[in-house]
Amino acid sequence: MTVPGAGRAAPSRPPPWRDVRVLRWAFQLVVLALVLGALGVLLANVRANSDRLGIPTGFGYLDNPAQFPIPDSDFRQTQPVQDAILLGLGNTLRVSLLGIVAATVLGTLVGVARLSGNWLVRNAARLYVEALRNIPLLLLIIFSYLNLALVVFPRVEAAWQPLGLAVVSNRGVSVPWFDGSGWPLAAGAVVGVLTAWALLRWRGHVHDETGVPAHSARWALPALVLGPVAGWLIGGLSFTVPELDERIVTGGIRMSPEYFAILFALVIYTASHIAEIVRGSIQAVDRGQTEAARALALSGRQRLWFVVLPQAFRIAVPPLGNQYLNLLKNSTLGAVVSYYELSQVTSIAVGNGAPAVPSYLLTLAIFIVLSLGISFVMNLVNRRLALVER
Repeated sequence: MTVPGAGRAAPSRPPPWRDVRVLRWAFQLVVLALVLGALGVLLANVRANSDRLGIPTGFGYLDNPAQFPIPDSDFRQTQPVQDAILLGLGNTLRVSLLGIVAATVLGTLVGVARLSGNWLVRNAARLYVEALRNIPLLLLIIFSYLNLALVVFPRVEAAWQPLGLAVVSNRGVSVPWFDGSGWPLAAGAVVGVLTAWALLRWRGHVHDETGVPAHSARWALPALVLGPVAGWLIGGLSFTVPELDERIVTGGIRMSPEYFAILFALVIYTASHIAEIVRGSIQAVDRGQTEAARALALSGRQRLWFVVLPQAFRIAVPPLGNQYLNLLKNSTLGAVVSYYELSQVTSIAVGNGAPAVPSYLLTLAIFIVLSLGISFVMNLVNRRLALVER
């Protein structure tokens, strides 16, 4: 008895010059070699021209005195350039991280409001989105600085003091803060977040194994609160409230007009884009999910919080990452209102004698690392939220 196909020869592998896989790899290697070769030629040309003109190409300038002040800081002109760059990096992170959190919260609220059954709320959210998305961010920053931080806010002699807890004037916004090093508080917050995450996983595991309600919020929220409180108590930090003494504000922490303007503009602009992402993600959730939740007698808030938003967030994560990257890169526009973020500090350092090519290469490298960090975190979140195929 013969077996069908037993006498057939195994398919032979095509020669390398006809193998699609080999050709694909060869093409990529050739392109990579051409790119690296072009970069090598450019760098060699830059080095040759810099040597001919006597311009240094190394990073030894980082140890030289900066010779310029940085407002709203304890930075001294005699400190090295590397300290100025680190301070500029800190300012960039300060406006970017807080902006990401605030824009996400505001954008989510506006996105949900876009689908509200209330005519006034729905159209107010629509007007906000359509207006803010079509205004250039640069103009929005300038408007926020000139017409809000410097004009709408009163002079320091007549500063607003809401509830006696803040001081608002054209010199900045001062709010209550901790007196002393914030590292114990930050460490406590990190421990609280990690503990809350571990408790969420544990309660989820208990629910899967026993069917007992997880009550995750009852376990996680105390950890989020107790972590920073423990850091505050261990660090011995005192809480200070800003006070106005004639023209001088003491205590608390002050947000300069420049910082307030760039943060305000970035938040309301980015939130208008995030709102559309949230709205589209909610509408992308199968309507049957909402109908099933309604059949289970869930309230509107419960349907939104427990059924719709978790599934919508899974859809929204990739485009949200793009908006976070845009916010980080748009923070460089703070230079137009003299906010001393990383690119502004680099430009001033170059104007004071630092070599341009190494300075901007370092700035580019820092922004690439920050962007890759945001992309890594968002990809990690996306993988964790991805549906598992059975």
